[in-house]
Amino acid sequence: MATAPVNPALLSPVGGPAEAARPSAPGRGFDGILRAQPTVSFSQHALQRVERRGIDVSPQTLHRLANGMSRAAAKGARDSVVFVNGTAFVVSVSNRTVITAVDPAHMRDFVFTNIDSAVIA
Repeated sequence: MATAPVNPALLSPVGGPAEAARPSAPGRGFDGILRAQPTVSFSQHALQRVERRGIDVSPQTLHRLANGMSRAAAKGARDSVVFVNGTAFVVSVSNRTVITAVDPAHMRDFVFTNIDSAVIA
């Protein structure tokens, strides 16, 4: 019995038919990776505080903040304060929204109310 000819259009540029036929892991395509990244939103008030106080919101800070929110959510928290590099972000965990941000220079007389957890991220 003769084998069917291989269609070059179905081949991966790296390998042969076995590699081309291998299915990719579910949800691991580019859109799956993007969806897996938790997002962080900022309220208008938080945006004003970040801008006025010159608070760092680099991609690394946002990643650590999102990670802290996810850890708080895993413990059932609703409203939390997440500390990243000494900056306190008061967040609504269920909405993944930063409510306000306080840098170390303004934290001295600050009182955090209506939170049920704290995370050091």
